Amino acid sequence: MKFICEGIDLSDAVMKVVKACSTKTTNPILETVRIAAENDSVTLLATDGEIAMMKKIRADVHEEGAVCVPGRFFADFVKRLEGEQITISSENDSIRIHYADSQSCMQTLSADDFPAIDFSIDENSVEILSKDLKELIAKTTFCCAQDDSRPVLKGCLIKTENGGISFTALDGYRMAVCRKTVVGIGGDVKIICPGRTLNEIARMLGADDEKIVIYLKKNLLMVSIDDTVLTSRLYEGEFVNVGNIVPREFASDVIVEKNLLDESVQRAAVLARTDKNSVVMFDIGENSMRISSNTSIGRVDESIFAMLSGKDVSIALNCKYVSECLNAVADEKIRMSFNGNVSPCVVTPVDGDAYLYLILPVRTTA
Repeated sequence: MKFICEGIDLSDAVMKVVKACSTKTTNPILETVRIAAENDSVTLLATDGEIAMMKKIRADVHEEGAVCVPGRFFADFVKRLEGEQITISSENDSIRIHYADSQSCMQTLSADDFPAIDFSIDENSVEILSKDLKELIAKTTFCCAQDDSRPVLKGCLIKTENGGISFTALDGYRMAVCRKTVVGIGGDVKIICPGRTLNEIARMLGADDEKIVIYLKKNLLMVSIDDTVLTSRLYEGEFVNVGNIVPREFASDVIVEKNLLDESVQRAAVLARTDKNSVVMFDIGENSMRISSNTSIGRVDESIFAMLSGKDVSIALNCKYVSECLNAVADEKIRMSFNGNVSPCVVTPVDGDAYLYLILPVRTTA
């Protein structure tokens, strides 16, 4: 294999695909990037067994072939050659990297040992605007579980219904639901996609008005954007029945300015984070929401204007969960709904059902 390309093109490509390299594996080939030179292009490919990423760049190919290079070392090295024209050639178990009047070499593995990746994923599809997909991901994936106790909760439930699409994520303490309309649907969709996959897709997205097609086949997903292709395995199993979690009626409804609430919660959180449960108290009455935190470090006690319908309520919530929920919302005002101090807090728009956040209360001894 031998090819010549611009350092900036190679660096951009390898920095994209290297995110799919495994960092914890007993199989060294999953730590590599496969480089294949053919015709007038070079294809870079990486996978950790769950996600695979592929990127093509133009190159002057003198000799076709393929090798696997150590992903993160190669990425870090090429990153420092963005201003150079690079010639890469393979010989035996290594590659030589020529640039300016210098050359370096790096050990390689056989491309024959790299796992086969399925890119023929086209049984079903969903077409959606880039800006809507960005919002769906940003408003939900932070609620995905981080541990492996229930693998399906590390993903988002994605469903299409009545010309729309919904993303749902939960980790056992809070839940996020976001809904958008789609441009087109090719078959019914109900999948559990890893949160990590969705966050990688978000990094790939470009202009807001660009139309993105998500392709699906059995337990696989594929997205192609600007010569970068991502495929991912999907989680198998039953997701939590969301309909059994969200209360149908509430004893208390509060409408409050989102920014005022967010700023107050952040100040209370400065002290609340010193407590193991990060508790912030919300005492809500007529025309007032009192936000307080009381720890061994000190006390924060603030009040902001709020419009209450129904019963007064006092509830303890985790400040981190409240802040992350508020950060995901762009509305000027939000609705917070309660059924007492031991039932979930539910956050929704003042009008409509574009999103929903549910936060379980913290049990306190006071």
